[in-house]
Amino acid sequence: MQRKKYSDEFKQQIIKEAIETGNCSIVARKHNLIPSNVARWVRTHSNGNNSASKNYYPDKNSKELAKENEQLKKILGEKELEIAILRDLLKKTNQR
Repeated sequence: MQRKKYSDEFKQQIIKEAIETGNCSIVARKHNLIPSNVARWVRTHSNGNNSASKNYYPDKNSKELAKENEQLKKILGEKELEIAILRDLLKKTNQR
């Protein structure tokens, strides 16, 4: 018996459907697949070990994304602090 090979795009489609429905068995039956294979694909995807998961950001690598994410978190924190300071200042101004 020969083993079937599935493309990364097909696996991503199946993973997406399984996550949306929350049921690997239904998705497997719909596509004539073995439920344990679908469950394993979803599990490896959620662990970040799936080679197909690298295709989410094809134009950027993960280091650049992590750096950008940290910059955005820093900016967000600064904005939240600024808003808190302005609210305090507004309260003090209204009390007078």
